[in-house]
Amino acid sequence: MIPTVPDQPTDPSDPYTRTAQIFPKLTDHQINRAKPFGEVQSLKKGTVLFEPGERSVDFFIILKGSIEIYEYEADEIRVITVHGEQQFTGELDLFNDREILVGGRMETDGQVIRINRAGFRRLIVAEPDAGEIIMQALILRRVGLISHQQGSVTLVASPQSADALRIERFLERNGYPLQILDFPAATSQRRLDKFAVSEGDLPVVLIPSKGELLRKPSNLELARSLGLVEQIRPDHTYDVAIIGAGPAGLSAAVYAASEGLSTILVESEAPGGQAGTSSKIENYLGFPLGISGQALAGRAQLQAHKFGATIALPYSVQSLDCTVKPYRVALDQPGRIKTRTVIIASGARYRKLNVAHEAQFDGAGIYYAATAMEGEICKNEAVVVIGGGNSAGQAAVFLSRFASHVHILVRSENLAASMSDYLIRRISAANRITLHPFTEVIALGGDRYLEEVVWKNHRTGHTKHHAIRHLFLMIGAVPNTQWLGDCLQLDEKGFVKTGPDAANRDAWPLERPAMMLETSVPGVFAAGDVRSGSTKRVASAVGEGAMAISQLHQAIAEWGDNP
Repeated sequence: MIPTVPDQPTDPSDPYTRTAQIFPKLTDHQINRAKPFGEVQSLKKGTVLFEPGERSVDFFIILKGSIEIYEYEADEIRVITVHGEQQFTGELDLFNDREILVGGRMETDGQVIRINRAGFRRLIVAEPDAGEIIMQALILRRVGLISHQQGSVTLVASPQSADALRIERFLERNGYPLQILDFPAATSQRRLDKFAVSEGDLPVVLIPSKGELLRKPSNLELARSLGLVEQIRPDHTYDVAIIGAGPAGLSAAVYAASEGLSTILVESEAPGGQAGTSSKIENYLGFPLGISGQALAGRAQLQAHKFGATIALPYSVQSLDCTVKPYRVALDQPGRIKTRTVIIASGARYRKLNVAHEAQFDGAGIYYAATAMEGEICKNEAVVVIGGGNSAGQAAVFLSRFASHVHILVRSENLAASMSDYLIRRISAANRITLHPFTEVIALGGDRYLEEVVWKNHRTGHTKHHAIRHLFLMIGAVPNTQWLGDCLQLDEKGFVKTGPDAANRDAWPLERPAMMLETSVPGVFAAGDVRSGSTKRVASAVGEGAMAISQLHQAIAEWGDNP
């Protein structure tokens, strides 16, 4: 089986060159062991097995004949690839309840094993040899769809549009294939002929599979139209609701779901949190060559889905009602979540500069992430990175590959107090990076986009004006706890107190003491950056997410036979 797009891939990094892994054949033994998980069916040529936009489609193993995988392109069907005997259908959306990207139909008369979603999950867990082959193929297929813009949507936007950058980041971090066209050249595209697109409409997103055009869509509107929003069961009581899909939340979801707990993970944008925006994490155990935050988050998300966790996005949590049981989590959309226990893993966000006109440059010159997307935007230009922590150091090193020069601004004397030594040494050795101690930004300039950055050295008193259009903010940490209200005890900076610090003897309602990650409310836990006194590192957050699950088992046991 050879993919039809591209016809003959030659780039070693192209997943379509890895034919044996992306389109493997199962052995006769593996196929026979898979049969009890589904049913054998004989199907005629042209039978449609699934269409783009459907949810919860079945998994097919081909015994005889072949299956075409196709996409819609300008009201036409284009075949992406053909699966033959002993091969199988599917990609990553088999692990969730999102709308699928592609369709499948019988190319010839044939015979298949048809396995529904529940059977597919059982197969992956019960048959690890076949499961490993299948999972690797599904991961590579999604990478192939993204790299070749298959099953994709089309974003049409003006250059340097803040809304376009937001949409691009949202889709990229959620692993959705995307094609980007610049306006007005894009108006000549045949796929846009039926839509009267003007500059005032931008950015617009075209969804070929539905023939829809979205004008200036919000992330939620986009997610709904693309079927990224997974359904929350309003009448179901979950064992655990995890708020925030950073490293702590993802870790908690993996361990909770793998231990058979009914698990829902709520995230407002995309899995990964602040760590998901890191270009490369090099000091995380087990990855000597480093791993991008997005790749780490993607793998963790797949693990959570594999074990049955529901990842609900893009939902923003409005409040937690901890006065009733089950606890109620209110969302920014109709409906609420009922849950026996809660893990607060909502993390922290970077501080603002608090200078004039700062808000108007958000996404239009001021950024809070340094990924390949931002790297391309600032290619061959000078940039400013503000911050002295690891995130700022990783961003500076990464951006130095694209930018003509990187200026790091810190208010302290050096980086030693807040940054890992390996990053400090790398920055010192880089001729494209300059550290400016005792320095902070005092003014920003520009019309629609950032055009000037003014900074001042408080040791010398010197002020400098620079024609710089790209500034990366990575300073401090503000906890995402504003939605908690008076439900939990917080420290003076707004981080969630846990353990003995939170459980006042007079207020704590149980005979047992509060557990280490338990908050002032029994059965509500905090993990990761949002927790008071936590170490702000990816490894620590992952560890706390796992630890929270080991502790909440006792809280669930205290429910007894309650629903």
